[in-house]
Amino acid sequence: MFNSLSDRITGSLRNLRKAGRLSEKDVEAVIGDIRRALLDADVALPVVRQFTAAVREKAVGAVASQALNPAQQVVKIVNEELIEVLGGQTRELNWAPKPPTVIMLAGLQGAGKTTLAGKLGRWLRENGHRPLLVASDLQRPNAVNQLQVVGEQAGVHVFAPEPGNGIGDPVEVARNSVRYAKENTFDVVVVDTAGRLGVDEEMMAQARDIRDAVNPDEILFVLDAMVGQDAVNTSLAFRDGVGFTGVVLSKLDGDARGGAALSVRGVTGQPVLFASTGEKLDAFERFHPDRMASRILDMGDLLTLIEQAERTWSEQQAEDLASKMAGGDFTLDDFLEQLNQIRKMGSMKKLMGMLPGMGQYREALEEFDEREIDRQEAIIKSMTPAERADTRILNGSRRLRIANGSGTTVTEVNQLVDRFEQAKKVMTSMSRGGMPNIPGMPNMPGMGGGYTKRQNKKKRNTSGSKKGRSGNPAKRRQQELAAQREAEAKKGSAFGGPQAKPEVDMEELARFLK
Repeated sequence: MFNSLSDRITGSLRNLRKAGRLSEKDVEAVIGDIRRALLDADVALPVVRQFTAAVREKAVGAVASQALNPAQQVVKIVNEELIEVLGGQTRELNWAPKPPTVIMLAGLQGAGKTTLAGKLGRWLRENGHRPLLVASDLQRPNAVNQLQVVGEQAGVHVFAPEPGNGIGDPVEVARNSVRYAKENTFDVVVVDTAGRLGVDEEMMAQARDIRDAVNPDEILFVLDAMVGQDAVNTSLAFRDGVGFTGVVLSKLDGDARGGAALSVRGVTGQPVLFASTGEKLDAFERFHPDRMASRILDMGDLLTLIEQAERTWSEQQAEDLASKMAGGDFTLDDFLEQLNQIRKMGSMKKLMGMLPGMGQYREALEEFDEREIDRQEAIIKSMTPAERADTRILNGSRRLRIANGSGTTVTEVNQLVDRFEQAKKVMTSMSRGGMPNIPGMPNMPGMGGGYTKRQNKKKRNTSGSKKGRSGNPAKRRQQELAAQREAEAKKGSAFGGPQAKPEVDMEELARFLK
């Protein structure tokens, strides 16, 4: 959603970093670019004015103070103000001192309240709670049935005593749900309410009656992040008509310009607590203003990436994998298991987008085909257990059989095997504390080594010897070891001598993943 905004702001700040010495004119030019980017993203005008005024005041002060690196100071100021606009500190839910905690969902029809109720219920269940979903939307056709289906998929119980479709009293259902939760030891009650195509007094009156009946600890306003400037008017109407304590942004994975997310906190004063980032029930996460600001400025979101990995990989699995890599016993079965674990973490595009600096390679990421993982899985599963355990036995006829069995080509089989062997070398070396220079291996973020075939031709004879590489494999290996020892002697030890700064070739990374 924030792609366009992110590209424009980071482009402006990138130009600022190139300047060795900043002036107030440079700062004004950057602020002008940011103002236009925010307005184009449908951010509310009062929020834009407040943001640019705060950045101007602090940035001009940083330039006047002759800071050590004024450009970095300006970037830091923009980041801090973005965090403030998005809500500042992450706020936790208001838990009732005595269960159950009642959470009421409100919003317009089509904002995604019912699906979001299932996502919230699943999130609560995974965090050790026993939630109860309440079907108080008795007006929209099949709303009760939809909540029951979503609740079953989320593994959460649903309280639905009325069939809906215009039958039943939604206020009475909400009131009885709290009593039912107490009797059946549910510690959180999530009340799904009815919406309308537009704000009207009948909807507001019903929402107020449900609020008064259940006395909720949290009233979450579900806001469609794709509605643009109208989000401001809608949120103000709900704030004044019903009142809410927090905001949930739905459809944050859409292609809208993101103005709602940046405007709602500044206009209503209430923080964004959750964000829905996709259609699946697991596409739901806490909204962290600092992490979202980091994504907008193309600084990545490694904390969220780590949290997703921790939810997917157990400590025992990580230890087993490290042991296999250290011993060189990593097989295609393990490789397939890792692919499946990564798939559980979410879309590969989203995961790669959380890495710092990937914004400038967005086109390459968008062209990445998620079905490539399916093809790799088909190739591996078309192998025999012996072939997966030792790829050295894969001769031409075996590879042809695997290609026919997986519906791919021999070239694709060869590419998979080559990538696996290269990855195996890298992981084995890393687990032993090193990082080899592997010809043809692309440079990875944070890792040294690797060079292209063109560079490889120039580096084949690095020992200073006039002789080229021997055709004898054993003798050639001796030459390589001698060259490596000589290079290490020139660079110094790993603890004392200077180390070359590893280069990050993100284009090679994108091609490697593709």
